[in-house]
Parts: sequence; structure tokens; C-alpha cells
Amino acid sequence: MYRNKKISVVVPAYNEETQIAIVIDTMPDLVDHIVIVNDLSKDRTAEVVTSHPAYGDSRIVLINHEENQGVGGAIATGYKWSRDNGIDISVVMAGDAQMNPADLPAILDPVVEDRVDYTKGNRLVTGEAFKRIPKIRFFGNSALSLFTKIASGYWHVADSQTGYTAINARALKVINWDKMFKRYGQPNDLLVKLNVEGFRVQDVPVEPVYNVGEQSGINIRKVIFTIGSLLVRLFFWRLREKYIIRNFHPLVFFYSFGFLTAALSVLFFLRFIILWIDQGVVPEITFLSWLFTFSISFNAISFAMWFDYEENKHLNPPLERREVIREPS
Repeated sequence: MYRNKKISVVVPAYNEETQIAIVIDTMPDLVDHIVIVNDLSKDRTAEVVTSHPAYGDSRIVLINHEENQGVGGAIATGYKWSRDNGIDISVVMAGDAQMNPADLPAILDPVVEDRVDYTKGNRLVTGEAFKRIPKIRFFGNSALSLFTKIASGYWHVADSQTGYTAINARALKVINWDKMFKRYGQPNDLLVKLNVEGFRVQDVPVEPVYNVGEQSGINIRKVIFTIGSLLVRLFFWRLREKYIIRNFHPLVFFYSFGFLTAALSVLFFLRFIILWIDQGVVPEITFLSWLFTFSISFNAISFAMWFDYEENKHLNPPLERREVIREPS
């Protein structure tokens, strides 16, 4: 237990035969249950777990999927086990040993102290992030994090894609895990659902860990487009669910007007370019129409974002800076 709270760590694992033993060996004693979800691995992941000296102890729980469900599906399975077994706080740590166990107390503390309902590790605030994280992943993560702020309403979440998280029992019971997105967009999907339900979320600085033997199966370009389209759908779903169905907020009018004038602005811009090329002179009326609609659109959408920021500010306290002191390796 940790500060009188029963802790589980959900470990989604797919083809992690070389890394899963490291995760078990380095798991802090404060963890009550290590819930390893083997997502129909094609290698010896399950065998490595069952042959581990600690296996057989009630602390290690192995759940084998009969079909591959993706990392989000594996996490959902672990969350449901935690929900149904009286866990107070459930943490997610990847099966590839890329999450430093030394950061676990910092991830847990805000939830234990009931300051927030959900914490997310933030790898981007450390001075080592740009050096350690592969560049294409760093910039892709930064772009997705920006769009996730808009889609989720959590404007202070700066590292949306990290899987190092902690969630309390109340949120475990409220969220419908059977409807959770099952692939790499799971963190984004969960943030949107947490926002609609009114849960508090906070970033926590963690150490970025790479080159420890992990093998990434992520196609960065494919993932960015997949999650990007997911974020668009989630954005409109949140607006409808939170600001129309469950309550009403004028920002809906600002977003609607902003998107309408944005579409008109695109049409005027295309007409402006076509006429300019065809006539060889700048069509002043079309140019002024484009400039007017663009300005109106920009202002309307900016006001809508500001309203959304103010409406959700109490749910997303800013990241708390902390000095991370680590022993030399």
C-alpha cells in the first residue's frame, strides 16, 4: 500500500519477452498488484511472466487476451480488473520498461491527496526530453498534445501521449471502459471522456526513458493521422455532450459562427487566387471579403477557446514544478 491506498499497476504487454521481467523486477514494493495484460503476444511474453520467480504470488496478476485489442484495449482490461477488485488508485506502466519506477510516488501523490482524479506523466518539461526522445516522436508528440488541448479542454496537459498515468477509484467506476478507444489514441480518448465527466487532471514531470532495449512498433506518420482524425471527432463530441446535451454554454455559438466564416474565408481565398491568376490584377472586393471573413473567423474561434479555457480551468491545475534528484547510475 501507499499512504493507506491500495495500488495496482496495469502493464499492457505485446511482444515484450525481453522487457517484461525488468518491469516486474523493478516494480516498487508500494504496489499491491501488478496486473500484466498479455495482448495476444506472438512471442514468449506470457511464458516469461509465468516462469518468473515472483509469479504465483498474489501480487502478480496475468490476464491473457484471446484476441489482440491494442494498447488501449489492454489498459481497459487492467482498469476493469482494478475497478472490480477494490483498488484505490490504478497506475499504467508500459511493458517495455520505458517508465522510471522512481517517478511513481510523484505520479501518485496528487491523486492520493485528492487534489486531482487523474495524473499524467509529462516528459517534455525536463531538460533532457529533446535530447533523449527521437526527434520525429518529439515533434509528433508536441503537435498531438497541442490538438489534444483543444479537443479535451485540458489546456495545461502538455504531453498527451504519455502512458504513465494514475487514476482514482471514482473515475474507474464512472468511465465506460468497454467504449474506450483501443489503439494508440486511448490517452486522447480518455482525456476527453474525463473532461465531460468533470474529473480533475494534472501533469507531473517524469523522466523520459529510451534505449533500454524496447522495440517500438509505432508507425509515426500513420499514428499522427489516425489520432488526428480521432481528435476531430472527439472535439465535436465533447462540444455536443458537454455544452449542449448536459449543459449549455454560449461558446457553441462562437465555434459555430467561427467555423462557418472559416469555410466562407476558404471559398473567398480560392476565388481571390483564381481571379488574380486569370485577370493579372488583385480583385479588391474579393480580397477584402476574404480578409473580413478570415478576421471574423479567427476572433470567433479564439473567443470560443478562451471560454472553454475558463470553463475548464478548475479541472486542470497547472503542472507543479519539482526538482528531480536522481542517484548517479
